[in-house]
Amino acid sequence: MNGLRSVLFVAALVAITPPFSFVALLTCWLPRRWRYHIIGQWNRLTIFLLRLCCGIRHEVQGLENLPKAPFVLCANHQSAWETIAFYQIFPPASFVIKRSLLLIPFFGWGLYIAMEPIPIDRSARMDALRRVLARGREKMARGLAVVVFPQGHRIPAGERAPFQPSAAMLATEAGVPLVPVALNSGRCWPGGVGGLGKRPGTITVSVGPPLATAGRRAREVSAEAEAWISAEMDRIGA
Repeated sequence: MNGLRSVLFVAALVAITPPFSFVALLTCWLPRRWRYHIIGQWNRLTIFLLRLCCGIRHEVQGLENLPKAPFVLCANHQSAWETIAFYQIFPPASFVIKRSLLLIPFFGWGLYIAMEPIPIDRSARMDALRRVLARGREKMARGLAVVVFPQGHRIPAGERAPFQPSAAMLATEAGVPLVPVALNSGRCWPGGVGGLGKRPGTITVSVGPPLATAGRRAREVSAEAEAWISAEMDRIGA
């Protein structure tokens, strides 16, 4: 049954994505906040379809901890769910993403126009880090938050992977807070968008207190964020 529900969701997503991508292309000349609102309807509709077809809901804890942008948001990464839902949950932000996502027809086009992401090639680690630091500062200078998944890729629920210090390096260099976020999306939506293993349940997103970065080493801040996220993942059952 869950497999059938997943198929229905993916079919619905395939149906709605091309029209929204076409709308995204038409809005490329509008101010970013307008584009963000218009194209964000795709994210809201996707979350609704996920609840309707697969019985997957979400709750957010600690949202009052969010400071005013700019800040760097640092989260564990288990699923494609957060790349969609964070757009709806958090204020306007630029996501650090793998460059190959922009090559996906329709989806990648809308993603680029709506989110103005920071695409990186993960195989070129030093070049990717330099790009995150340079482009991240540019985004925050415009008042945006920057979302980084410091594990670098999706880690299945129940598994752990060390954090890279890129999020903390960006936050300390820019002198902005680092906000740790823990989630357990992999329990309900393991893997990518087209996966058929989606299961009913409630995804929990927990936002931690912002970490000060002034006068601190990036690795120290990164270790503190990782420790908080790891403990919070245990609490919410990630």
